[in-house]
Amino acid sequence: MALVGADGTGKTTLAEQIADRLGEKSPVRVIATATQARVPFGAFGPLVEVSEVGKPAALIRSALDSLLAQTDSTLIIVDDAQLLDPLSATLVYQLARQPQVRLVVTVRAGGALPSAVAALWEDGLLARLDVGPLDEAETQFVLAALDEPREDAYRRSGGNPLELRMLTQTHSVATSLDALIDAYLAELPAPVRTVLAYLGVREPLSRSDLVALAGDDGVNQAELAGAATLFGSMVYAGHPLFLERGTKAADPADTRRLRTEIVNQLATVPSRDLADRLGRAVLALDSDAPESVDDVVAAAQQALRLGDLNVSERLAASALQRGERFDARLALSYALAWQGRGREADSVLADVDADALSEAEVMAWALPRAANQFWMLSEPERATAFLQNIRKRISTTADRLTLDALSATFAMNAGNLARAVEIAAEVLAAPEAPDMAVAWGASASALCSARMGRFDQVGAFVERALGAEHPGLLRFTVGLAQTTTLLMAGRPEAAHDTAGEFTDFAELAQPGRSIGEVLMAQVLIAQGDPAGAARLLAPAAATLDRTGYSWGPLSLMLLATAQAQQGDIAGSAKTLSRAESRHGTKSALFAPELAVARAWQLTAMGDVDGAVLAAREAARGAERTGQLGTAVWAWEQAERLGDTHAAAALAKLAEAGVQAVR
Repeated sequence: MALVGADGTGKTTLAEQIADRLGEKSPVRVIATATQARVPFGAFGPLVEVSEVGKPAALIRSALDSLLAQTDSTLIIVDDAQLLDPLSATLVYQLARQPQVRLVVTVRAGGALPSAVAALWEDGLLARLDVGPLDEAETQFVLAALDEPREDAYRRSGGNPLELRMLTQTHSVATSLDALIDAYLAELPAPVRTVLAYLGVREPLSRSDLVALAGDDGVNQAELAGAATLFGSMVYAGHPLFLERGTKAADPADTRRLRTEIVNQLATVPSRDLADRLGRAVLALDSDAPESVDDVVAAAQQALRLGDLNVSERLAASALQRGERFDARLALSYALAWQGRGREADSVLADVDADALSEAEVMAWALPRAANQFWMLSEPERATAFLQNIRKRISTTADRLTLDALSATFAMNAGNLARAVEIAAEVLAAPEAPDMAVAWGASASALCSARMGRFDQVGAFVERALGAEHPGLLRFTVGLAQTTTLLMAGRPEAAHDTAGEFTDFAELAQPGRSIGEVLMAQVLIAQGDPAGAARLLAPAAATLDRTGYSWGPLSLMLLATAQAQQGDIAGSAKTLSRAESRHGTKSALFAPELAVARAWQLTAMGDVDGAVLAAREAARGAERTGQLGTAVWAWEQAERLGDTHAAAALAKLAEAGVQAVR
């Protein structure tokens, strides 16, 4: 169940009462906070152990398995889920899918939510209960509480000071919640306000750390007043609004002083877990007690492997501000590039003195720079020439194979599939090929094989690609090979399931999430659901259009098709124009999709002859570039649009395929 309502309506108390009703004396409690939301798995902290970093789905599975293995309770209560970081929100979504787990989530109504949290009820995983304002009968009940002794009202409120104040104030729509909180905070003794000030900077803090900072008496008073709550060894604010109201009025200089004091205190004890480690690194950024540059860079690299590009960017940039570091510059470039900020990434890499680099450093620098030039900056010729020049400086076979594998992906995207397959085959046949080379070579081979109609070869390439360690977005190339093959094999449901693996919140950050939705939209169009495809593609295309990836033009091509199939003439024409303007060498692989989109747009306008000609152009263009599998799809589109010669063309393709096999 998801309990959704405004602050002060008793969501947490209701969750605890549900636990009591279910007989759960020790449910797993996860309390999300604003400061924990800044780091990966911040809310779950010591409850999870993570491995398989760099692979989003495996990362979440690792965290899920560790969480389930550590608890005997089947009930998990997640408080203030609107404050979950993306990884924690994803983990909660996956928890809701586990049949053995009972989940109660409280959510503040009215504000922005992590997409995985909203999907809990939108996808039917949790029943949503809106905990709303009191009705007339409930109002009379609350008013009657004015005659109760204060301790009875406190008991009925669950001990929550905010709910107690709501119960014992005159019930009026004019009563301001903010005013009630401000009045409550103003009445607190100074030592209690000090405790809340520390928690406003970092929540939670261990009780021992908080005592060291604010004194034992202050912590005791805060707990007795309900301003702070102890869960296990960790202290939280009695209500998130206590900290929100307090931090709004805080002086920046005081906040920096408190942050510095907390950083110094935490330095006296070892980190509890990965989230704690990254949280300390982020906290220290705006303090007068910065961590060592080595530690900051290590944290940036760890955040990058976890997929938290924002945290990685902040940490790596701060390290660079303190002095030149090649490893920090590299981490920053990846964090920027994977967010689709190609020009910023190129600027970071351009400042490197390549002549001063070792051969290993040249490789680490050249690979992201070449990839960035090809996709993000739309400079494929420059990228190809850059790779060739770098290859002359490299002496080791493994590194040369890696450069060759990247050039194979360039050739594929440029529409030269035969060359891509040839290069990739040499890479994959070499025993010295490292994981990165195998990942690039096998993923390119998988997609080329699918589009060339060599469907029997796709599976082996997919397995090899997925078996190699690789960062970034290569898994989506593999996914497109899989969905394309399944659709061509007449297995749309299996294609739908495969695409779903990229959109079930295993993909945590943009642009990965949007690319996964492109895969799903491709399947929905094939299944005759252009409206469903358009709903996914409209926001996905807007995101990918800002990146430079070849997925951007493809998303626009598919969106134009989906809009045209719904009869949206103006919308499809506008989208098609955008697709044409962004299409180029880096997306030449998808030229048939662009021509098919044009055919459907002409159909929507009533130009049947023009539509047939455009579809034929798509099919023949696919044939010329060796994309025989794609050509079959394009001829099928032509037949749907009224091309009476498409069947003969398909028969000719089929015969050619038989002869090729012989």
